[in-house]
Amino acid sequence: MKNEKTEPAPKLYRSGLVVSGLTMISRVLGMARDICIANFFGSGVATDAFILSFRIPNLFRRLFAEGAFSQAFVPVLTEYKEIHPHQKVKSLVNRTMGSLGLILLLFTLLGVVLSEAIVSLFAPGYLYADASEKLKLSSDLLQITFPYLFLISMTALSAGVLNAYGKFAAPAFSPALLNLCLISSAVFLRERFDEPIFALAWGVLIAGVVQLTWQMPSLNQLKLLPRPEIGFRDPGVKKVGFLMLPAVFGASVSQINILLDTVLASFLETGSLSWLYYSDRLLELPLALFGIAIATVILPRLSSDHLKDSTEDFSHTLDWAIKSVLLFGLPATAALVLLSDELIATLFFHGVMESRDVLMAGASLAAYGAGLAGHMLVKVLAPGYFSRQDMISPVRFGIIAMVANMGLNLVLIWHFKHVGLAIATTISAFLNAALLYVGLSRLGLINFYNKDNVLFLSRLILATFIMTSLIYYFNPSIDWWLQIDSVARVIRMLSICLLGAFSYFLVLALSGLNLKSLLR
Repeated sequence: MKNEKTEPAPKLYRSGLVVSGLTMISRVLGMARDICIANFFGSGVATDAFILSFRIPNLFRRLFAEGAFSQAFVPVLTEYKEIHPHQKVKSLVNRTMGSLGLILLLFTLLGVVLSEAIVSLFAPGYLYADASEKLKLSSDLLQITFPYLFLISMTALSAGVLNAYGKFAAPAFSPALLNLCLISSAVFLRERFDEPIFALAWGVLIAGVVQLTWQMPSLNQLKLLPRPEIGFRDPGVKKVGFLMLPAVFGASVSQINILLDTVLASFLETGSLSWLYYSDRLLELPLALFGIAIATVILPRLSSDHLKDSTEDFSHTLDWAIKSVLLFGLPATAALVLLSDELIATLFFHGVMESRDVLMAGASLAAYGAGLAGHMLVKVLAPGYFSRQDMISPVRFGIIAMVANMGLNLVLIWHFKHVGLAIATTISAFLNAALLYVGLSRLGLINFYNKDNVLFLSRLILATFIMTSLIYYFNPSIDWWLQIDSVARVIRMLSICLLGAFSYFLVLALSGLNLKSLLR
């Protein structure tokens, strides 16, 4: 079957559009969520405490669930789906959910009991006497938010099953439910607590239940509604576990880097965690819309190409993924860097947020934004290894990038404070992407640097340069953004974004780029 060409079903671009569209809805709601947090809670002690208590289970979620587990589980499930009867597939799902669920349940109980110790480990700066209020509040909030890890991990397993069967809609919309729950909690529950920030913590827990329930009807349609069984000795479960252990690092290096930022930021002035959070949230918007969406749809396809020993199709899929993320990633990178302060002001300069918060968060957004393309490339190159059930190579590259990030953090934080942490994350992302690409190239699985792709990149760079020039010319000073009302800021930002998008795609069209060539 070598080099046998097959049409994707569903086609990659259609699946990508579905995931991107639903992700757009989720991210818009995510922006609304963060606007609510900024408006009602600002960047003070309570907000820093909640961000930490939410970030800890989210880190473990991406390590155990969306990161390592999904990357290990989907290729194995795809293999079972291709060569085994449906009952065997269902048995794998049941036993994987039961085994993973038991481990996570015990881990969750441990996290709740040891909440203060965990906060101290993740934010050692809170151990100082003048930060005791942060330590106590963060540990109390973590007791409420930590069970979200168990719920969202079960949700991620369900999403992995649906993605393997080409059902991307329900999993892609699931994050929107988290945002809706947090918005509702911020608006309607905050006044019911002596410390209003607890409303957000309970919103996280409620969201976990809602997200897991949301997946069930879709699984039932596939006749794969799980009935958890303990099955550590099952060959499929053992294979998932074996692949999952190294994938913890390989799939989640960026999250570990962000965690390191959190640890070091706990030693900086109050507000640093919030500034990094707001800027990271804006980075996550284009990353999720394009990078994560494309990575989600190519993993099952790459797994199928590998099983069919179709090296040519495998290479073409990776080539398509790289071009797709660069098409959107390059202009998005330029916009995040050039409009960093203005974007923060437009979205978050309301309520108790101050102008200094805007400038500080904008500075870290520019540093994070410069690495957007690197993060996107990591997202689409890593599945090239995971689909082949090679978890060791991404681990090796990830550790190199992580060590580099740690060293850069310690060097840059002294002069650049929280911005230095963002710069280090950006550099390590590009390093990780470069290592992943070189590894795939040496295996003969990718060859992006050819005449057609060099021309493609040249067109993207030209269009990005012209777009950036126009944005710079029509963008007022930051003082103007801080003095006008919220509605005027939104209108001006939308007009600038539309001008940028129109000019970018117009230049691409005039340069002869055929966008239909990407619609595989």
